[in-house]
Amino acid sequence: MEFSEGTNHNGTDKDTLFMLGGAALILFGTGLILSNPLVRRYLGQLGVGNLVQAALPDIDRYLKLRAM
Repeated sequence: MEFSEGTNHNGTDKDTLFMLGGAALILFGTGLILSNPLVRRYLGQLGVGNLVQAALPDIDRYLKLRAM
């Protein structure tokens, strides 16, 4: 069975569209959850910002090692 070049290209476009659509839905859902005042209060009590700041040097070191 032979596939034309347009059919093969169309399949990858569809896969890309599904992937980007899924990523958009995840981002939208995260935004909805984080816009809730109760969730914001809990995240403020946990100090999530402090955890992110503490992890940044480790992430930077990992990216430098990976680039070698």
